[in-house]
Amino acid sequence: MTINDSFHIYDTTLRDGAQQEGLNLSVHDKLTIARHLDDLGVGFIEGGWPGANPKDTEFFKLAQTELKLKNATFVAFGATRRPGVKAADDTLLRALQDSKAPVVTLVAKSHDRHVDLALKTHLDENLAMISESIKFLKAGGQRVFLDAEHFFDGYLSNKAYALEVVRAAVEAGADVVALCDTNGGMLPDELSNIVHEVLTASSARLGIHCHNDTGCAVANSLAAISAGVTHVQGTLNGYGERTGNADLVNIIANLELKKDKAVLPAGKLQEAFRISHAVAEITNVAPSARQPYVGTSAFAHKAGLHASAIKVDPMMYQHETPESVGNDMRMLVSEMAGRASIELKSVELGIDLKGDKDLVGRVVEKVKEMEGRGFTFEAADASFELLLRTAVEGKRPSFFTIEDWQTTVHQDESGKVTSKATVKIKANGETISAQGVGNGPVNAIDNALRSGLEKFYPELSKLELTDYKVRILEGRLGTSAVTRVLVETSDGLGEWSTIGVHENVIAASAMALDDAVTYGLLRQGRKPE
Repeated sequence: MTINDSFHIYDTTLRDGAQQEGLNLSVHDKLTIARHLDDLGVGFIEGGWPGANPKDTEFFKLAQTELKLKNATFVAFGATRRPGVKAADDTLLRALQDSKAPVVTLVAKSHDRHVDLALKTHLDENLAMISESIKFLKAGGQRVFLDAEHFFDGYLSNKAYALEVVRAAVEAGADVVALCDTNGGMLPDELSNIVHEVLTASSARLGIHCHNDTGCAVANSLAAISAGVTHVQGTLNGYGERTGNADLVNIIANLELKKDKAVLPAGKLQEAFRISHAVAEITNVAPSARQPYVGTSAFAHKAGLHASAIKVDPMMYQHETPESVGNDMRMLVSEMAGRASIELKSVELGIDLKGDKDLVGRVVEKVKEMEGRGFTFEAADASFELLLRTAVEGKRPSFFTIEDWQTTVHQDESGKVTSKATVKIKANGETISAQGVGNGPVNAIDNALRSGLEKFYPELSKLELTDYKVRILEGRLGTSAVTRVLVETSDGLGEWSTIGVHENVIAASAMALDDAVTYGLLRQGRKPE
């Protein structure tokens, strides 16, 4: 792995972003999002706080074997030792060491009032906590960054003490001291002046961590970078508690496109649209259409005043080319997959479109038509690959046909709930009727489908449904609601995602399961009928 250490793009989606109201990530979600962040090319991925809660502890344990990062360095987050406790005896510091993460970010108080009221200790003890914690982790071979919490408020309250925190961290061996606008109340001009003063007064390598409570998190981050920081923290799509964190997509795009500063590996910025929307599907937080650069409306134009100018030159009403971030220009208010995204994705999937512009155009139109019905393929790679193969080969890869299915859910007098499913499948010229039982109707259909097909395809026994998400899409097909189902499946060697859309949630699920099993058989090297 080649790390660009001159400038850090540091992602904290899995830790600070996960604190957003209504956002609840499973361990599997965190592993999947981490892989997407790595695909984007960020330099550091902060995974969470091992030892602080069972979920993060399990995540760090699994990450050691299941998370193979190509671009990013994995980071554990935690706090300095507790007051009055030796660093070597602090259980949470030990958990950070045991996490095996190559980098640890420690959060420390830099506001004198917080030391007094929150930590309930002396200012000198807080400096000792910082210094001893850093030295303890460094002695174990880990690289250490320090998040100076509430730094800007602390600097305005007691400049000398805030600078002492920076000094103590640097002298103890911290590689970076990230100045945190924890309450998100700063404005760019004042923040920039403080960063400049700290750099003048200190030899520290500085970073910036901004929240968006004034709507200035991205602007504050860019102002800090202009003032001289070389490490910027944020979250994908601006996730975070209250009004969120600085949106890393916006920061990265502004640096690369406006400042001509390469902060990602070559070509990765063009994946921004796909990855932003893929992560939105996993978090089950609807993406904002008006998000800069990667929102579906970011390069959308209504017909009328702009139309004639755009026909001459689209850049007359666009500040950048949408292809630069994998997005697409739209003339109408309707959903559309970016041509650039489709071409990039086809290369990633190993499907040769042979430079056929007509073929790409047909795929774009098909995706546009399906998105209009509620489909989205950013987080459903397997369903998109099946669509792409259908377009290239002229027919859908097929191993079986689900001709009929039926589910029942029964609760008896004791309160026990039983779900059963019957499916009629045609495969290899035979019609098969199979039954399945599950902890819900979807699980029952999944079990019935695979049990019916296993005599032809015994490798299906390896498949396991690992995740299932439902989103209700309002305002589609007139006044009726449409259900979108996202299914994740594993064969023990990898995972893939498929999608189904229907007014009925079970029908949408069956559609996604059909894609999941079909794709699973392709992964096993089976040739379609």
